[in-house]
Amino acid sequence: MRSPRSVAAIAALTIAGVGLLAGCSSSGSGDDGKVHITVASLIPGSDKAAFKAFDDRVKEFEKANPNIVVKSEEYQWTGPTFSTQLAGGTLPDVFNVPFTDSQSLLQAGQLADITAEVNKLSYADKFNENVLAVAKSGDKIYGIPYGPYAMGLSYNREIFTKAGLDPDKPPTTWDEVREDAKIISEKVPGVAGYMQMTQGNTGGWILTTTTYARGGRMEVSEGGKTKVTTNNPQTKEALQFLHDVRWEDNAAGSNFLLDWSGMNQAFGGGQVAMYPSGSDVLTSLVQQNNVDPKNYGLTTLPLADSDDAGALVGGNVAAVSPKSSAAEKEAAVKWIDFYYMQKLLDEKQAVADAKVLAASNQPVGVPTLPVFDKATYDQQMSWIQPEVNIPLENVAPFTDKIFDTNLVPEPNKHTQELYAALDSVVQAVLTDQNADIDALLTKVDSDVQKLVDADK
Repeated sequence: MRSPRSVAAIAALTIAGVGLLAGCSSSGSGDDGKVHITVASLIPGSDKAAFKAFDDRVKEFEKANPNIVVKSEEYQWTGPTFSTQLAGGTLPDVFNVPFTDSQSLLQAGQLADITAEVNKLSYADKFNENVLAVAKSGDKIYGIPYGPYAMGLSYNREIFTKAGLDPDKPPTTWDEVREDAKIISEKVPGVAGYMQMTQGNTGGWILTTTTYARGGRMEVSEGGKTKVTTNNPQTKEALQFLHDVRWEDNAAGSNFLLDWSGMNQAFGGGQVAMYPSGSDVLTSLVQQNNVDPKNYGLTTLPLADSDDAGALVGGNVAAVSPKSSAAEKEAAVKWIDFYYMQKLLDEKQAVADAKVLAASNQPVGVPTLPVFDKATYDQQMSWIQPEVNIPLENVAPFTDKIFDTNLVPEPNKHTQELYAALDSVVQAVLTDQNADIDALLTKVDSDVQKLVDADK
């Protein structure tokens, strides 16, 4: 999911679970002899400065590609409306989908095969294959991954200071998370010390995240068969933790229906001090929730002493509509290369992109994971260093550790249905002090297993 499920989150990014803007496509060959394409721009509700930064990049692209005309459309992924938008011809030529949905969409023929176009790119053989795999079927490529993220723990440094806690020393164990949450809620009235997302499939996404951190798995595959395993000791421990923060410590606030946007709004409004999130969420927090980067902190999630404990990873895939013509597909991949990839590979483009963002007061230097390798990532960060406008020391508790952390992909069978089923479990634990966790998880296992078995 995209945290920006992604969530981002970025779905698990419904990130992660929200609305796709409709609008008639104007792509095609124009009377001017040029190729016209539509491309997804930003999430509806992003601030004017962010849209200006995007429009400036469009102008740069058109200048470099005078035979292509780009029209941008506000966009945010949502599974329920995707097929309708595709069938109605209102989907942009270039759009994004979360990691979790790319495989099901490409298998359903809802993403264009762009293998030939991608293989023409000079760096086609340099992708991190573990990342590119989310957009491949055999040797065929159906999209280009970008902005991969690992889940971390976002926290409000200003609130930590008000509570008498050291914002440079965020919690490193779940016991410390609980202790700090209790202190915050007692010393800073009206603030939930710790909270998680709970609805729109994000409740299941975050529960999966905290289960992974403890070494558990929601699905286990062996011999070509997948078993749904949400009723495991680590998930029960994660839910018991949430129960105790809520019922014993009174440190989870009073709003127990929060999706990705709702949680970010609560965090941005100073109502929540800590919450699990994608490492890239600061971009959205700045663009949509007016968060001051100097008050933002990010650390790795506490991990259990287990070889299986790890951080859930996600991201987005830049894809092309299967309704696009050959000329439009070629232009679309050129846009993806320009907008998403070149800033990772070319110093001039990296600096140009960073300058545009910085000039529009957009965050530069937000932590992500490498699309290629860590060396390429480090080089790109060195290129844009003069334009970085977030306090890197505030996210150092995350960036200093994440490359040595075990990274674990999301469940790959009926992911969104699994997350949706787990939403109700998370909500029950927060609203019913005596919720039967074992019974709730047993039902999830049974219900989702039927879906998995029906695929055979």
